[in-house]
Amino acid sequence: MPTPDVRAVLHAAVEAVGGEDRPGQIEMAEAVQHALKSGEHLLVQAGTGTGKSLGYLVPSLLHGKRVVVATATLNLQHQLVERDIPALKDAARATMDTVPHHAVVKGRGNYACLHRVREGAPRDQGTLADIPEGTPGAEVAELRPWAEEQAAAGHVADRDSAPAHTDRAWRQVSVNHPECLGASRCAHALECFAERAREDAQDAQLVVTNHALLAIDAIDGVPMLPEYDAVIVDEAHELTARVTQASTDELDPVIVERAARRARTHLDGKESDDLTDSSDALADVLARTEEGRIDVPQDSMLDVLALIRDSARACLSAFPKETTKGEPDAARQQARGMVDEVRKIAERMATKGETEVLWMSDNRGGKQLHIAPIDVSVSLREKLFADKTVVMTSATLKLGGGFDNIARSVGLAPGDGSWSSLDVGSPFDYRRQGMLYVATDLPAPGRDGLEEAQLAEIATLIEAAGGRTLGLFSSRRGAERAAEQVRERLPDIDIWCQGDAQLPELARRFAAEPSTCLFGTLSLWQGVDLPGDTCQLVIIDRIPFPRPDDPLMSARQRLVEKRGGNGFMSVAANHAALLLAQGTGRLIRRATDKGVVAILDPRIVTARYGSFLAASLPDMWRTTDRETALAALRRLDESANAAG
Repeated sequence: MPTPDVRAVLHAAVEAVGGEDRPGQIEMAEAVQHALKSGEHLLVQAGTGTGKSLGYLVPSLLHGKRVVVATATLNLQHQLVERDIPALKDAARATMDTVPHHAVVKGRGNYACLHRVREGAPRDQGTLADIPEGTPGAEVAELRPWAEEQAAAGHVADRDSAPAHTDRAWRQVSVNHPECLGASRCAHALECFAERAREDAQDAQLVVTNHALLAIDAIDGVPMLPEYDAVIVDEAHELTARVTQASTDELDPVIVERAARRARTHLDGKESDDLTDSSDALADVLARTEEGRIDVPQDSMLDVLALIRDSARACLSAFPKETTKGEPDAARQQARGMVDEVRKIAERMATKGETEVLWMSDNRGGKQLHIAPIDVSVSLREKLFADKTVVMTSATLKLGGGFDNIARSVGLAPGDGSWSSLDVGSPFDYRRQGMLYVATDLPAPGRDGLEEAQLAEIATLIEAAGGRTLGLFSSRRGAERAAEQVRERLPDIDIWCQGDAQLPELARRFAAEPSTCLFGTLSLWQGVDLPGDTCQLVIIDRIPFPRPDDPLMSARQRLVEKRGGNGFMSVAANHAALLLAQGTGRLIRRATDKGVVAILDPRIVTARYGSFLAASLPDMWRTTDRETALAALRRLDESANAAG
């Protein structure tokens, strides 16, 4: 059978999921196929409702060489693995002789560890001897037989398929990379879930993973994925943030003391005591350090970091050598791994150069040092884009109306010929379905949060909409204050605020009763999908610029300025534009949705940078007239009530 046409397979796959052919999806699939064949990088903006997953999965399946698909969120990963890929493969069987295999690769800590399940957690990690119902011990008692059942059935036991559990319980049945004994030394290696997942990926043409694992494999050089020809980066607007997160380290007295405590059981000398003392010294230095970015560490901090590094190194040298006889000591392996991790982080912080930023946070009295790369674009260019064909896609890649800003963030130079871009639009008619209202009559937001004028505007808008409002706020304090005030002013409307319950439960309540409102911060800007009458008004309290004292963002801004660029536009405005695009995108989720986005910050119209931000948003019908927006909301409320 000849190689099938990408359109034919796409059509069959779309039918399999109950969809219909969309011009933008077809255009995207053909562009991705061309990129995979030519080796040219491709940036594709595909609006909500385009069906971009099948738009890149079909050409990936037909490519003939291994393609990695990397996502930012578990939700999308589940959608790909549980729905889109199986439907695509079922459809492809009618047009292909052999349908390629697919696999999922996650970090080692996402799989149950049979050594930990069967041998128990090391004694120096703590015990869970008493297991009353509803405790972490009871959860572990459920996780262990579940893992054995998965092993007996030949399945791969990962965290997503496990019984409900806490992080603490999962740590009792899993290991991270430094704690693992390794396949050559573990008695359970032949059954190991993580090893079986990696072996499965070796036989797959399509491998699904996440941004962090892609970064560890490509940039850090730690082999986590099988060799591949190309990578599709979905949710690509998150890539630089996830890569930065994967390259960020933390150090605090608790981490150092815990490593010393684990080492103490295995050492005959006083090396672990020295490491404990260095933990106390770190606590003393942090107590005298102001929160925020640390441009030039004081000598006292450099001295304590060197002390931690040297004490950790001495501990590692003092660990007894493993014998070739008998079972490997898992507790010793774990202790060594923790001490070595402390050594590496202390060394990195002590020798920080201009390309990294060091800062201290103070959360509820727990002071912690952090270190992160300021700019990951060079690493991405040299270690990913230079070696592989990369396709980046998202509903929000065009910032300020073009692709150049997102391209620069991953190390692609505008106009260098190595990449092309494509905006396939959206099947939605934004100008007919949505209105963007900017409240220019309000004063610009102040540093002290929401003022009476903004609170009154919020209540007026929600009253006109009859509820049905998603409120997106730049701070938790702002969301909570708005919720409190609106409850007082509109007692007949239910207001839920992030923190009142877990986010999935809040989203369920919001969807179940259309007249309710949901207020929250960052995870709501990007993480909820609420189509229909549930959400007919999205309120954004202010332009979401990063905080001026944000250590990483301020360091990036300063680096851009040092290189002769505009730090504010390159960093702060880009950050705000991306979040605004994501936030306004919460409104229209299907072809029948209608509603209003209300931005309570006049600067999007009055400030010089406002046109850049506005160009990043969906092309909704725009107004600055309050009465026009209120009238539209009242009509939507009446229509929804009549339909309900």
